[in-house]
Amino acid sequence: MTMTTDQIGGVQGYTIYQIGLHWVIAALVFVQLIFGESMTEAIEAVEEGKTASALTGNLAGMHYYFGIAILALVAVRLALRLKNGAPPPPTETSRAIELAGSVSHWLFYALLVVVPVTGLLGYYYGDPYGEWHTFAKPVFIGLIALHAAASLYHQFWRKDGLLTRMLKPK
Repeated sequence: MTMTTDQIGGVQGYTIYQIGLHWVIAALVFVQLIFGESMTEAIEAVEEGKTASALTGNLAGMHYYFGIAILALVAVRLALRLKNGAPPPPTETSRAIELAGSVSHWLFYALLVVVPVTGLLGYYYGDPYGEWHTFAKPVFIGLIALHAAASLYHQFWRKDGLLTRMLKPK
């Protein structure tokens, strides 16, 4: 059952499952960003008629399966978001900051779906999907930096407890 607007307004925090999924997905994305170039190296080796090193091959395989895991976990996370809702912004949050937070969160969800899908399409069908997938890396890094900075701003400058909501379930 999907929550109504009145019910969502009563949400005080995230569930343990929402928090757990947030951090698991964040860790998987972090690993993907660090080791994702291995997939490019493995594909280039094959295109050049060479064999990728065992490490590169293993990291490329990990990248492939972690991408699928992210896609599956994001589907669960979106379902939980629709079912449980999200807590309202902290009190005295300006409309502009509230809108920026909402846009950045939905952009994260879009990237967390589009990036694995374009990765799979790039793997099986090549460009332009592979190029789109590669272009997403700096976008992801920028959005992560903005997200982390906003979380720290809320926690240490505004001291409104926003970061705590993603650390302790309600």
